[in-house]
Amino acid sequence: MACSLNDLVDSQDALVKEAALALPHEFSRCTHSLGPIRQAVYLCLTCAAPRGVCSSCSIACHTDHEQVELFPKRNFRCDCPTSAITHPCTLHKTLEEENSTNKYGQNYQGVFCRCSRPYDPKTELETMIQCFVCEDWFHESCLNLRERPQPESTTDQSCPSDSHAADDDNSDTTSNGLPPPLISADDYDAFVCCTCVTQIDTLRRYAGTRGVIMVVRDDDNSPWKKFEEHSSNEPSGEHNYGDVHSDTDGSQSPSASKHRTSRSRSRGEEPKAKRRKLSDHLSPCLAPPVSSVANQIFERRMRGSDIPTSPLSTGDVFLTEGWRRRWCRCDQCLPSLLAHSYLLEEEETYEPPEDPESGMSLEELGMRALERMPRDRAIDGIRAFNDMRDNLMEYLRPFAQEGKVVEAADVNRFFETLTESRRARN
Repeated sequence: MACSLNDLVDSQDALVKEAALALPHEFSRCTHSLGPIRQAVYLCLTCAAPRGVCSSCSIACHTDHEQVELFPKRNFRCDCPTSAITHPCTLHKTLEEENSTNKYGQNYQGVFCRCSRPYDPKTELETMIQCFVCEDWFHESCLNLRERPQPESTTDQSCPSDSHAADDDNSDTTSNGLPPPLISADDYDAFVCCTCVTQIDTLRRYAGTRGVIMVVRDDDNSPWKKFEEHSSNEPSGEHNYGDVHSDTDGSQSPSASKHRTSRSRSRGEEPKAKRRKLSDHLSPCLAPPVSSVANQIFERRMRGSDIPTSPLSTGDVFLTEGWRRRWCRCDQCLPSLLAHSYLLEEEETYEPPEDPESGMSLEELGMRALERMPRDRAIDGIRAFNDMRDNLMEYLRPFAQEGKVVEAADVNRFFETLTESRRARN
């Protein structure tokens, strides 16, 4: 198809902008030397090793390989320069020993979710949700948020948890043609799978309470529904553990004005010796009462399905916005949170440094390359460019005079002639 010079320039500009958006970073340094960090990880299927590589190595070392993006993983050290991967690392030249601290879950086998299926972006219709703790990815249908669509390539594979999924054929459809999920991305801030919930005491205690949504149903024939208990005994608002104030006897007690239920005693109400100091007793627990529904769910999972009155659920939880500020930090609740510090404070995810050449045009990149070259070679390059420009203008002049459209074949013919003349001179 013929196009004008302006069209070609516009197309080139669009490609440069698209490339700058897709790859805004500089990929010239392997992250192995940084140690275990939270970073984007890629699985190289071509290398056929259940290991991961950093984003820089995925581009610089495994460019022509088939890869699967695993997205951010915490405490990960790049495997590219280690003996675990036979393909040599071009960024980290020293061969390193295998990483002993990396943990390789099923994602490093190329499968995801509790159904252990591979992810194919060409056929997968569902949105996948990452567990905030184990960082595995789960299908919406495996979380009972929708009925599983049946693409032709995966009709024989299903999750145990969705065999009785609710019938939502009459639901409004989303932009991808699927029914809307029971819980949308706007309804929660973080997701934790059941396996991780049962391993963290404080998460299990909060399951099913305000702001910690579960998906349940009463029996095999009932529809799935959102569940979170709002107990009348539950403290409202967010906990403030940051400030302390001194009592009249010099001891310190937590200042949590939104949750204090007792008023300060007057000086004559109680002898000073009878006042209990903070150091004499455990800090008060501000966690909401345990949800009886959630407790039945976890008991059922531990003991099997011999509890006929318990609701059905996979035991996953969806944490709503502000969930970190709502944790109780008493002596009983805090230890399991400290063991997983990302539950208390947002963790940093490494990103490669910005590429200073990102978004530059070919002309700008060429000028920058000339500035880095030795002066004599730069002068030779400028002369060669000027010669090519003059020859090209001379070649295109007849097209402009006759009003002819320059075809791709015409441009190819010019460069073929230029190459032949260069060979003849040499």
